[in-house]
Amino acid sequence: MISAQGYADAVRPVLDRLVERGSESLGRAADLIAASLRDGGVLQTFGAGHSEAFAAELVARAGGLVPTNRISLHDLVLHGGVSHQVLADPKLERDPAVAHQLYAIAAPQPQDVFVVASQSGINGSVIELALLVTGRGHPLIAVTSVEHTGRVTPRHPSGRRLVDLADVVLDNGAPYGDALLPLEGGGAVCAVSSVTSALLAQLLTAEVVRRFHQAGEVPPIYLSANVPGGDEHNLALESRYAGRLRRTA
Repeated sequence: MISAQGYADAVRPVLDRLVERGSESLGRAADLIAASLRDGGVLQTFGAGHSEAFAAELVARAGGLVPTNRISLHDLVLHGGVSHQVLADPKLERDPAVAHQLYAIAAPQPQDVFVVASQSGINGSVIELALLVTGRGHPLIAVTSVEHTGRVTPRHPSGRRLVDLADVVLDNGAPYGDALLPLEGGGAVCAVSSVTSALLAQLLTAEVVRRFHQAGEVPPIYLSANVPGGDEHNLALESRYAGRLRRTA
């Protein structure tokens, strides 16, 4: 029977497996991020479609890392001078060309590290950005469904998937097609990648902070802007990265 309880019961073992099996990859990803931030770098995140939720989970939120940027297809309009009509194209994330515009808008510095999220890991903008990132020497961490990406054909002309390009792959544990609960007659309902990706983002943040503490350093962490002193604390930390962090509504 499809129900809230049924979904909750199905999600729990997925989350448990993610934690149990992902510790090594999480550690390697945290090493890359911590090294970048300690060198003055910024964590650049990108996700198209619902994978934008993962990128947002890492950027500009209470208890999260300050030196972070979210790269979004909306940047083409907000920062790239492109007509808003481009966002009406539901297949925009499949266009490799937009990756070059997004990379230019992000204007990353050499020490910056990238985290790119995609459930399928096959769309053109994602793969082209990954190629740009690795070609420029940035470390690349991929967040994807290993099961899903292995069962679909890449859409990029190179024939490559996100997992083929990343220095570290974080498996979000979602099944092929993302949804967990099978329907009678075929198909499934209730996606899980947003849930597991949110967990991965917080696990990753915790491991990065742990590395700062192990080195005897204070990590740059946001306070909630809705507690006394939060704005002042956050602005002081953001000022260390003047001109490098984009914060929009």
